[in-house]
Amino acid sequence: MISIQSSCIRGLVAAMLTVTLVAASGGCNRNPSATRSGKTSERHVPVEVALIQRENLAVTKTYAGSLEGEEQANLVAKIPERVTAIKIRVGDRVSQGQICITLDKSGSSSQYFQAAANFDNAKKTLERMKSLFDEGAISQQALDGAQTTFDVAKANFEGARNTVELSSPISGIVTAINVTMGDLASPGVVLATVARNDRMKVIFNLNETDVSDLAVGQKVQVIADSRPDAVAEGTISQLFKSADTRSRSFEVRAMFPNTKDHWFRPGMYVKVKSELSPRLNVLTVPNAAIQSYGDSRSVFTVRNGRAFTTEVSLGVANDEKTEILNGLAERDTVVVVGAGDLQDSTFVSVVGPSQ
Repeated sequence: MISIQSSCIRGLVAAMLTVTLVAASGGCNRNPSATRSGKTSERHVPVEVALIQRENLAVTKTYAGSLEGEEQANLVAKIPERVTAIKIRVGDRVSQGQICITLDKSGSSSQYFQAAANFDNAKKTLERMKSLFDEGAISQQALDGAQTTFDVAKANFEGARNTVELSSPISGIVTAINVTMGDLASPGVVLATVARNDRMKVIFNLNETDVSDLAVGQKVQVIADSRPDAVAEGTISQLFKSADTRSRSFEVRAMFPNTKDHWFRPGMYVKVKSELSPRLNVLTVPNAAIQSYGDSRSVFTVRNGRAFTTEVSLGVANDEKTEILNGLAERDTVVVVGAGDLQDSTFVSVVGPSQ
């Protein structure tokens, strides 16, 4: 009876050992990353691509500009005195020499009344000296002295009058009035602006890269965001050859005819579109392919089913494509859709070309 029980116990122990060994053997052979074929499973990112090719690249650049009249003048005070009269309104048409603003003639800085008195006295003296000269009572030298005194007094009076009676230097339209009655006019401060606005001048700035692509006589388009239908065509009339020391940009001026309703006005901000010299037979890449990381630019090129980060040097660009200076070759394949999910050497699956 005892031998039968021992035999049963030994059988159970053997069976348990067999199960344990089989389980251990299966655990050692299992590889969670393996497939039945034994190959590693990798995630393929779907992307769309484009081929790098050579073509002529037309480039239109847009710049911010400000407007002035073809001829424009500012009324500026020369002495610190109160404004006593404003004889114009914005939009008024004025003639050259027309008095627009007057300052206090009796103020402490004004010499108007003193100059007027000296001029009146010199005028009377000259008239008396002419009568005496006609009668032979005085010499030519005495008459010449009276004439000189009169001329000096007249010049002084006109100078004093011009400091308190501010007149328009040109004929045109009043485009701005910057003072009100009673204001203290400070020397050098613009009180009003008069401009001829039949033709307008647009002023904009170029960087050093674009300055070689524009020239005097080249056509530009002037566009206002607030009125897209008011598009004017102008011609570059002046291009500065030296850069501004602060902005490092080059000033450009172009002239264009105003609309029939004179909608463009001095002081407005507009956009200026200009077509640069076209780039001929250059490598181009779609703008969607370009990745920016700080100051560096790169694209993802596709080779043998993988996407690789490739740094590039860029030239000019338009709204769709950019010139490639270095980093790519003709017929290279670049990712244009799906680049946001990529890293260097990522496996990719090309699902279609870029349209």
